[in-house]
Amino acid sequence: MDFDFSPIVDNWRFFASGLGMTVLLSIVSAVTSLLAGLAIALLRMYGPRWLRPLLVFYIDSMRAIPVLVVLIWIYFAFPIIANVTFPPFWAALVALTLHIAAYAAEVIRAGIESIRPGQTRAALALGMSRAQILRKVLLPQAIVRMLPAFGSILTIAIKDTAIATVIAVPELMHRAETVAGQSYRPVEVFTAVMVAYFCILFPVTRGVDRLYRRFAHLGRS
Repeated sequence: MDFDFSPIVDNWRFFASGLGMTVLLSIVSAVTSLLAGLAIALLRMYGPRWLRPLLVFYIDSMRAIPVLVVLIWIYFAFPIIANVTFPPFWAALVALTLHIAAYAAEVIRAGIESIRPGQTRAALALGMSRAQILRKVLLPQAIVRMLPAFGSILTIAIKDTAIATVIAVPELMHRAETVAGQSYRPVEVFTAVMVAYFCILFPVTRGVDRLYRRFAHLGRS
């Protein structure tokens, strides 16, 4: 078999715009997922009792349903129910956030609960409020402990952007499918895409690992 990578070279601007969309969707979905996960975890731990079963149901549901199903439901079914239509990018962002936030919430809850309760009792004895304890005692240590899991969440957010191609978000995978269909060179095109994802994800995973090893001592208690 002869390999011809000219379709990639000839369409590099087309691929670059798709890669930019992938990076944008990855960053925004990772940030919104972590913020939503933090809110969910705190509400589950410190919120009213009647809210906790609802949050547990949400977390378990999102972890039990494939993200592709969530994406398709948001884009095709939700507009019928609520008469609100999301553009493809926003539908992908909402679906990724809903799905990844469930995992982030459990990571954050586990990180906070891993801090020895004696530290909380000592802080209460010093007259600190619950908010001060969370902000000054628990979260600084928990964030360090959660760094490896946060790295996994970020890599999941980057990889899961590829499913947005099913609703025509112009990200890297969608651009690759277009070029592969026009050039009849799927092996070369999708190999290049695989390499592109690797070049994005490998530095991220290694960078988070180095960051954790540098600051791991701050999370010990």
